[in-house]
Amino acid sequence: MQTKPFRIGTRGSPLALAQAHETRARLMAAHGLPEEMFEVVVLSTKGDRITDRSLALIGGKGLFTEEIEAQLSSGDLDFAVHSSKDMPTRLPDGLHLSAFLPREDVRDAFIGRAVPRLLDLPEGATVGSASLRRQALIRRLRPDLNVIVFRGQVDTRLAKLASGEADATLLAYAGLKRLGKLDVPTEILDPAVFPPAPAQGAICIESRIGDARTGDLLAAIDDAATRAAVACERGFLAALDGSCRTPIAGHATVAGGELSFRGMILTPDGSQCHEIETTGRAAEAAALGEAAGRAIREKAGPGFFESWA
Repeated sequence: MQTKPFRIGTRGSPLALAQAHETRARLMAAHGLPEEMFEVVVLSTKGDRITDRSLALIGGKGLFTEEIEAQLSSGDLDFAVHSSKDMPTRLPDGLHLSAFLPREDVRDAFIGRAVPRLLDLPEGATVGSASLRRQALIRRLRPDLNVIVFRGQVDTRLAKLASGEADATLLAYAGLKRLGKLDVPTEILDPAVFPPAPAQGAICIESRIGDARTGDLLAAIDDAATRAAVACERGFLAALDGSCRTPIAGHATVAGGELSFRGMILTPDGSQCHEIETTGRAAEAAALGEAAGRAIREKAGPGFFESWA
């Protein structure tokens, strides 16, 4: 019988802590355990400490997970809670994504300082975003806008916006909902026009392969539909060598054991894009995503990817 608390690794941002606390609450409810049986361990990551440059220039998504994964591998943590879209497609040896919470809203939220909608911005207005996908989609829809890099935690970005560093910014609606900031968005963007990042809105839990005690604990809160959808989207990313240097969108939905997926790749300037749609069995989610990634890569041709270099 477990007598010492399970140690949960997380980043220290308000959003990361909200996600860790939601995971803890679900585990407490599923197993009838008191809060004292879970210790939330806050770790600083390189991605949190360096906020003046884009992730593409400092190493990519793994900068949000390296320090946490080191302690997970050593046994100092029992499991870690992450935003799924921050996870590299290849994990360190011995670790896996062992559970997913039910997915939140996948859409992006537009926050305008003077106008409520992206299409209402005047010519030459400045939009801040750290995401190459969002930057490319903005340029695709509004090539006349000035797009700048905007990094930092949610409150940091909102403060930058309020101080006039940009006329607008975009954030994941899921994160704003988890932080109770439903009054912040001025427009929720249609995913048919502005498709989300692969795995956006999904909280994942990472643990050691072969740790049966932790695996049994987490199995009780694993959401099968989210697991399948994220597996498909991460398969798409992996086939495209997806990183923070590549503008890629992808969204899978699962209903009745069937999966539907739509993916998109763009040039960074938004001038070119290719889309793909596929359906199949949710049980084959990862393979469906990988096949879609290979197909869209072939469709685009090698010249398309030179713009990502």
